[in-house]
Amino acid sequence: MRIACDRHRQLMISFAPIVLLVSAINLLGVFASNAGSYLKSGDESFSNREYFAAIRHYTSFIEIDPDASIGYSKRAAAYIQQKRYKDALRDLDKLVDIDPSYVNGYLQRSQVLRQTCELDEAESVVSKALGMKPGHAGAKKELSMVTQAKDALKQVESSYENNDFTKAEEHLEVLLSLSPDCSKARFLRARILLKKKDYAGVVGETGFILKENEDDLDALLLRGQAYYYLSDFDVATRHYQKGLRLDPEHSSLKKEYFKLKNLLKKTKNAEDLFEKGKFRKAVEQYNEALSLDPEHEAQNFVLYLGLCKTLVKLGRGKEALPACSSALKIDGEHAEALLQSGEAKILVEDWEGAMSDFKTSFHKSQSQSAREGLHRAEKGLKLSKRRNWYEILGVETTASASDIKRAYKKLALQWHPDKNVDNKEEAERKFQDIAAAYEVLGDEDKRTRYDRGEDEEPQMGGPGFNPFGGGGGGSGSGFTFTFEGGFPGGGGFGFNF
Repeated sequence: MRIACDRHRQLMISFAPIVLLVSAINLLGVFASNAGSYLKSGDESFSNREYFAAIRHYTSFIEIDPDASIGYSKRAAAYIQQKRYKDALRDLDKLVDIDPSYVNGYLQRSQVLRQTCELDEAESVVSKALGMKPGHAGAKKELSMVTQAKDALKQVESSYENNDFTKAEEHLEVLLSLSPDCSKARFLRARILLKKKDYAGVVGETGFILKENEDDLDALLLRGQAYYYLSDFDVATRHYQKGLRLDPEHSSLKKEYFKLKNLLKKTKNAEDLFEKGKFRKAVEQYNEALSLDPEHEAQNFVLYLGLCKTLVKLGRGKEALPACSSALKIDGEHAEALLQSGEAKILVEDWEGAMSDFKTSFHKSQSQSAREGLHRAEKGLKLSKRRNWYEILGVETTASASDIKRAYKKLALQWHPDKNVDNKEEAERKFQDIAAAYEVLGDEDKRTRYDRGEDEEPQMGGPGFNPFGGGGGGSGSGFTFTFEGGFPGGGGFGFNF
């Protein structure tokens, strides 16, 4: 019995290597079967555009067979569909390491590099593929596309430097058709759009860049500038601050950030001073704010309008007009800007211009202020067309009754026809105007009605108003006026005050 057991043990030992070999063969068969199923599953997911699942299956295949180039090639294709170009390039590098003679591996690698605008490297890679197979049609086509992309990029940069943005955009379209994921092209497009003041377009372009790399400083700068010019100052500030947290010494970010802060500070100071009635100081702050960024149309409209309103408050119509005009140049349909322009024109007695502004403002806003302004402008126009009795007597509209009487006496003496025998016709005309002016302004009721804008004409033929109506003595001029103390130099006339 003991001998039989020993023989059985010896027999088992002698068969052990065979058993292990069979087990290994069976296990390899299982692995091969599993690898094939992973590859098949990955292909099915890829064809269904389920790229995450495809990558998972191809990764399982690679783990089973890390030396099979096909796994890296297929996974790279799935990465490309997800725009995970760095991952794709790593797989393609591994692929050509495994099989340095695999031309399509180099070709795939060049295509990825061209997509992302790594054009010099793409040219080097595809040239290597052509060196291996000079007649390879796919490699020749790829080299042509890389060459076209390089030329388009050069033309874009040259046109941009020459400020020919239309030409630059044309070349950009060519470049992006060859390299659709070229971040350099997107940067150039964003800069062109910023120059063309298409700020919403800049936001869109830089959004694509920041999706790929949320810490891209150039994209944060450009996007911040776009929001700044859109007057979305809070969002602009957040972009600048994020960039400065990543690089506190970034000169362009620092410059834009502090320019924004200064602009907001000056604007707020000006508005606060206006509200407090400190108009002269407000004018200084508005002008300082306007000097900070002449290109910022949206903010400068606010500043020009504020400056216009402030100067109108100060009664400085001539200075207000350029500010109002600058605001309207930016937005010619703005009701408040039109209203303030009308007020400035009233101050300089441009009645018809004021009426036009008030009418347009009222049409857009139906505001009571515009309606009242229109009535004042219409009244001013009417008054401007009647005779200005104050001007004829050379007195201010605020002159007292005694000032008016004194001016009348002086002018009546100066222009009496008997004292102006050499220019009697002019003297008679002026003397009549002086008498007419005094008839209105020397009478309190008539003057009040005249100041209200009512038609108040002298009663032609009234006492002392039409002194050339015949009769009288002295020089035969028909005057019967007597000044207190007589008229120096004689003359048979007199009139009493």
